[in-house]
Amino acid sequence: MRDKNAPSNGGADGMTAGSGQAPPTGTRTVRAQSGARKPARTPTYAAIDLGTNNCRMLIARPDVAGFRVVDAFSRIVRLGEGLGEAGALSEAAMARTISALHICARKMRRKGVARARNIATEACRQAENCDQFLDRVAAETGITFEVISRREEAALALAGCVPLLDDDARCVLVFDIGGGSTELVWLRCDGVIENEIIGWTSLPCGVVSLSERYGGDRVTADAYAAMVDDAGRLLAPFNTAHGVAGEVAAGDVQLIGTSGTVTTIAGVLLDLAKYNRALIDGIRLDFDDIRRVTEDLLDLDLAARAQIPSIGPERADLVIAGCAILEAIERAWPVGHLRVADRGLREGMLVELMREDGHRDSRAKGGHIGGHDAIGSHPVPGAD
Repeated sequence: MRDKNAPSNGGADGMTAGSGQAPPTGTRTVRAQSGARKPARTPTYAAIDLGTNNCRMLIARPDVAGFRVVDAFSRIVRLGEGLGEAGALSEAAMARTISALHICARKMRRKGVARARNIATEACRQAENCDQFLDRVAAETGITFEVISRREEAALALAGCVPLLDDDARCVLVFDIGGGSTELVWLRCDGVIENEIIGWTSLPCGVVSLSERYGGDRVTADAYAAMVDDAGRLLAPFNTAHGVAGEVAAGDVQLIGTSGTVTTIAGVLLDLAKYNRALIDGIRLDFDDIRRVTEDLLDLDLAARAQIPSIGPERADLVIAGCAILEAIERAWPVGHLRVADRGLREGMLVELMREDGHRDSRAKGGHIGGHDAIGSHPVPGAD
């Protein structure tokens, strides 16, 4: 079995032998006719986050503000569909995911990506056929993945959200509602560059696993209440261990949500005809508005929810489960409002990659989990 907390053992260039990919081109210096050298091109980086429900990729180049996204990809692949019952990834789910990863590979080559990091999370952590699946991905697409630990997933979620930390917040709770798990990071802000992560956890509860247990079509009030209770029971030990509720009662706590659930609710609240990240990322949502959206969604069946542009048919059966997990968080820690982050693991990986190469965002505040080492990466071939 592959060590699911260690990097995959692909080739040195991050692509498998025999994948049909060109070798890395590196950074070339072209001599002009005058004999002067053209400046080296800013390197291009990529990050892929393969989760239980989504396959997401960002391609970016560093700049003075941190990095500039030059290409992106996101597709709902439902890799973890049926995993809770079968214990393994299904053929249909693997085929959908590999199809999406072929698109990622083409984009990476076209943009001349020099370094990338590709991670898989809860579905691959749980699946008994994870090794075979990732070997197949490498053989068919040339992309090698590492299955990261829950601890590192929490750290990356935080790293992507650091630019959204309020300057006057004394403590920050970041949550990421995923397909198969929900990550929590409890951060103490001391007003200097390095912030202290004083607690983190990964709960075995996500929108896919919860919706498969309780259904995702016409969700009854009793079923919804049971979802909220299930999620609440999982939150309780973290709350007790770190005294989060007491800090919330004292004030000065910021709540940041990064997930499809919070971005979807924001899109519904704004009545967007088409999703617009610029309007969503960083927006503040009041708990009262979130509850109003949730109540409206509970009155709809699957077909009606699918007609809402911010939800669509791909999220229609999952959004209620996400609302239930979010409501459990709101009940446990009644801050009254949260900030939405349309960012997360991919942004965290890009920040780490660029810092390793000496590119720094002067505005970013750091954060670390004790004992957490620098994050590695894999170079990939240049443009075709």
